[in-house]
Amino acid sequence: MGHRLEDISAPARLAGPDEGISAQELALAARNHGLPLEALRYEVTPPGLHYVLTHYDIPYADEVSWRLVLGGRVRRRLLLGVDELKTYPAVRQRVTMECAGNGRALLMPRPVSQPWLVEAVGTAEWTGVPLRVLLAEAGVEQDAVDVVFTGADHGVERGVEQDYQRALPLEVARGDEPEVLAAYAMNGAPLPPQHGQPLRLVVPGWYGMAHVKWLREITVTETPFRGFQQAEAYRLRQDADDEGEPVTRIAPRALLVPPGFPDFMSRARVVPPGTATLTGRAWSGRAPVTGVEVSTDEGRSWCPAELDRANTHRWAWRAWRFTWTATPGRHVLSARATDAEGHTQPLDQPWNRGGFENNLVQRVPVLCLDSDGER
Repeated sequence: MGHRLEDISAPARLAGPDEGISAQELALAARNHGLPLEALRYEVTPPGLHYVLTHYDIPYADEVSWRLVLGGRVRRRLLLGVDELKTYPAVRQRVTMECAGNGRALLMPRPVSQPWLVEAVGTAEWTGVPLRVLLAEAGVEQDAVDVVFTGADHGVERGVEQDYQRALPLEVARGDEPEVLAAYAMNGAPLPPQHGQPLRLVVPGWYGMAHVKWLREITVTETPFRGFQQAEAYRLRQDADDEGEPVTRIAPRALLVPPGFPDFMSRARVVPPGTATLTGRAWSGRAPVTGVEVSTDEGRSWCPAELDRANTHRWAWRAWRFTWTATPGRHVLSARATDAEGHTQPLDQPWNRGGFENNLVQRVPVLCLDSDGER
């Protein structure tokens, strides 16, 4: 009897009503890690704390021999080494990046995949060459519609063997707001292997699936790209047979730095009574964040938080703070962000089969003890 890729690559499915996290999901969670929420205190995330999602294996890359090919519907094919890319005028952008599946494990029923809670985010300063500069040098043909990006990571997903590939519409790929980068540095240093060494794409405002790592090929096409990661994965569907809507820009979200100190297993927080300053970060890829509200009573009431003044980093998160008087007892803290276009976070999360764009408000249970160590 012959063997097929489908024998080792399961179709997408939903967890049963009483089904816990599987061994396969646990293995994914061990390979991919989120931001420890206390690290929200860093305005720029250290690389080792920034979230990581790797679909297949991390390729071994030699920067000296690495070549980026730019071809397809262009008048001049480009073949560029990393050193050649570094001769172009460099652009440095601070960008908040979030996984499209952030919050997936909180959905019911749970889509079986990487079991993110709310920590799949990070903010880094990326240095590289604007993609529009490379496309202008290559000379894009008039019939071009999409720009396809191919990474060096190779694997199987739902029975389909593939290189990781994503595409952007031409107007996004060669736009200047946001300015897409072919990036070779993170926080002023060469890219770490898990973040795409030696070259990756950075697409400000878009979820992480668009930021192709280990970038080796850019292809301009005259037809819309229909590869797996574009047409099958990263779609908002209610049913398996739906074509769905594509996942693109990041929905608004605010996260709270958990106050006090944690229990080792449950991560439940303990705080002393009295005045406490709650802090966190808020971001949106759709429009600038204009407000953050905080609830200390399980979402029954909301009060405005103080936002840090807007800065020049349009595509990065903003800090916020709120003064809370903790009283003995149990509390649930939450924060929600609103952007300039009126998008905000839901209290009841709409569901989709992939578990994408889940920006349900965060819930942080807190136990406040009285001065005698009792609640």
